[in-house]
Amino acid sequence: MTTPAATDPRPVSAPNWLLTRDVALCPCGCIGKRRKGSYVEKTLAGGADLMRRVMFSDDTSVHHGLLQRIDPRVKIVTLFGLLLVGAFLHTIAALIVLYAATLVLAAGSALPVGFFVKRVWLFVPIFTGIVLIPATLSVVTDGDVIVTLWHWHGRAEGITRQGLMAALLVVARVASSISVVVLLTLTTPWTRLLAALRTLGVPRMFILIIGMAYRYLFLLLATVTDMYQARKARTVGAEKQDKYARRFVFATAGAMFGKAMAMSEEVHQAMVARGYRGDAKVLAQPRPSSSDLHFAFAVAVFGAALLVGEHAIAG
Repeated sequence: MTTPAATDPRPVSAPNWLLTRDVALCPCGCIGKRRKGSYVEKTLAGGADLMRRVMFSDDTSVHHGLLQRIDPRVKIVTLFGLLLVGAFLHTIAALIVLYAATLVLAAGSALPVGFFVKRVWLFVPIFTGIVLIPATLSVVTDGDVIVTLWHWHGRAEGITRQGLMAALLVVARVASSISVVVLLTLTTPWTRLLAALRTLGVPRMFILIIGMAYRYLFLLLATVTDMYQARKARTVGAEKQDKYARRFVFATAGAMFGKAMAMSEEVHQAMVARGYRGDAKVLAQPRPSSSDLHFAFAVAVFGAALLVGEHAIAG
């Protein structure tokens, strides 16, 4: 007599209890009770997500796209010129054209356009829009009320056309400026970016501080994550999340400061022993080619056309 296992032609790879999914909390909240998460764990999760985004930026900087082939020094100068152009534009239409140009450059540089748009709009522009909401109200910016929110002594109060246009102008300028900066960081390796800044005359101490802060940010984040996971693994029984988080922060603040000081001294001595003098070094620093000059000329023509076109339309 054969057993069911002997007649089953499928190979045994894992037990059923391991393959069965656990019952999770449904979105409506009718199964189980939602527990309050720890703010420390959420902060560390956000830091890990930041590290993943930075690693993705390092991957995109080595693609064979349009901006990746441009010399970093030329790229910094031309994109800084676009920032100045955005600062001198005074109409929303012109800033939209500048933002559309950044999207074209992102697509030509083999960057995921959806990722590029989210990276720009999920941070500063939305925050700027929230900050500028009071400026759209008639109590702050006097003008023609287009959306009535309340009445004060028989007078309609609400969002004015002048305040709304001013807020949209600021948001458009911030969005285009951040897009230019994100293009630079996503298409340029960090070491080549620092070397290009030093070549362009940025002070050595500034380059040293930026380089060390960039590296220590991820090192300290990894150290804090390891300490949190180790403490969590040694914790027996359930604890209140807020109380546990405060205890962890108080207990590890001093230890982290001591570790950071000791490690920074050791790293500095090791770098000086290997010949580091504060300058970012790269294996090869090629001279700007004809394609780099053509790109700089095209950007200069585009910026000048935006400024002249806006002035001609406004005049």
